Amino acid sequence: MDGSARQDAEFTVLIVEDEDSIRDSLTELFDVGSVRVTAAADTAAALDALRTEVFDVVVTDLRLAGKDHGGLQVMAAAALLSPDAAVVALTAWPEEQNRLAAGRLGAVEFLEKPVDLTTIATIAARHGVPSALSV
Repeated sequence: MDGSARQDAEFTVLIVEDEDSIRDSLTELFDVGSVRVTAAADTAAALDALRTEVFDVVVTDLRLAGKDHGGLQVMAAAALLSPDAAVVALTAWPEEQNRLAAGRLGAVEFLEKPVDLTTIATIAARHGVPSALSV
């Protein structure tokens, strides 16, 4: 779901995940009245979103559509285009080099899948962004 039709949002969240069920769960997590959620299934859609809107939170999978570094590209773009965003990296492949790269690109958290939605909600709340679990 792309919540960009909600014009009264105070907060913006970008979800970048190629697995439909995870992307849908994360989108629902932030589907609250003061948050506009944009969901992207691949790197290209995420980069397009970052070019058109500034985000408060970016949650991105590292491996998108089978490409090892798609999420790192998203994080690099977020650092330039949404420099104040809290970036959360998700991965099922927690290699140390990816953890270090994510840190260099400004990730506030590097989380191994499966991730409890409460963990992501807590991270967002620390950055002032509400979720369905915190309102």
